[in-house]
Amino acid sequence: MSIFNVQKLRQEFPNLNIQVHGKPLVYLDNAATTLKPRCVIDAVHAHYATGVSNVHRGVHSLSEQATAAYEFSRQVVRQFLHARRVEEIIFTKGATESLNLVAQSYGRHFLKKGDEIIISYMEHHSNIVPWQMLCEQVGCVLKVIPINEHGEIIFDEYLKLLSNKTKLVSMVWVSNSLGTVNPLEAVIEAAHQRGAVVVIDAAQAVTHAPINVQELDCDFLVFSGHKVFGPTGVGVLYGKEKWLEAMPPYQGGGDMIKSVTFAKTAYNVLPYKFEAGTPPIAEVIGLRSALEFFQNIGWEGMKHHKQELLEYGTKGLLSIDGVRMIGTAQDKTSIISFVVDGIHPHDLGTLVDQEGVAIRTGHHCTQPVMEFFKIPATARASLAMYNTKEELDILAKAIIRAKEIFNA
Repeated sequence: MSIFNVQKLRQEFPNLNIQVHGKPLVYLDNAATTLKPRCVIDAVHAHYATGVSNVHRGVHSLSEQATAAYEFSRQVVRQFLHARRVEEIIFTKGATESLNLVAQSYGRHFLKKGDEIIISYMEHHSNIVPWQMLCEQVGCVLKVIPINEHGEIIFDEYLKLLSNKTKLVSMVWVSNSLGTVNPLEAVIEAAHQRGAVVVIDAAQAVTHAPINVQELDCDFLVFSGHKVFGPTGVGVLYGKEKWLEAMPPYQGGGDMIKSVTFAKTAYNVLPYKFEAGTPPIAEVIGLRSALEFFQNIGWEGMKHHKQELLEYGTKGLLSIDGVRMIGTAQDKTSIISFVVDGIHPHDLGTLVDQEGVAIRTGHHCTQPVMEFFKIPATARASLAMYNTKEELDILAKAIIRAKEIFNA
């Protein structure tokens, strides 16, 4: 797939063959979760059909095979992120758990009363609530970077917020509700000049551009498997080894221990110190298959295709009377959030579904963003590499049809 071929690519996704209300599925809800290629489905099925066993503790053949597959997946993730060592890759349930792990393990250990945490106004709730909880627990102060009418952070205001009290900056790379791509390199550099640790929420960015955590020099980075064509229930936390070594475990239980007595427990080495209990084995194996599949497609062709879709879809929707875009950042990826005059987004989502079109409607777990734009919700069409211009035409016709129904 070195030459990008969307029709060939679509053949790898069985879900694209289904019908909804008698119409071919048009799946434009990729920011919520992506469809799964056949190789991922096959990998998960193969584990459950012929390879089921727990990992790390067994000496029989199936356990050794499952352990090898699980740990090879960690190596694939390391390579995908360009991390220095596999010990810096922690498997979690998803980006949300990864952020909570950092807040509770790093934050409660290193932060104290009066220390300041900076986030942005466009964060997903998963990158707001854990820090609010931490502030309640230890007395930290949460600071918020404002955004402008285009849905971009006001960088000068960020610089003003930074001080010697700033101990941690946590920011989304790509906004799930606006599509904004934040200037991470500059954000990280400014934070590090103040001695602050930087956490990156890459849940949406993971399919936007190659990630090199060493070049970024971020301290932590998180993403979810299901956003990158992998299974649900699995995610990744990357952390610099020096921080992970210094942090206490997030949870206690099996596999994160070296030895246990009633007097004292000695914790396991990295990365197992943070992987208590039976991990999501099949999901980790499926994630590996997804990352291998994804990387074989080729970044340049895929990015060009998605950018074309973004421009085509935006132009097409703006040609419809009454459609207004929410999120018009200069640096933006393939997320189109919009409102239609006179139609609540939830009603719009229901009506376009009758035409087989799946979009997301609501506040997208970014209620502060909705408050900023003074709207209750948006309709969101989020595009993936397997989407087409023809599908965006179907969306536009479905919106026109919805307007006709409301104006009848």
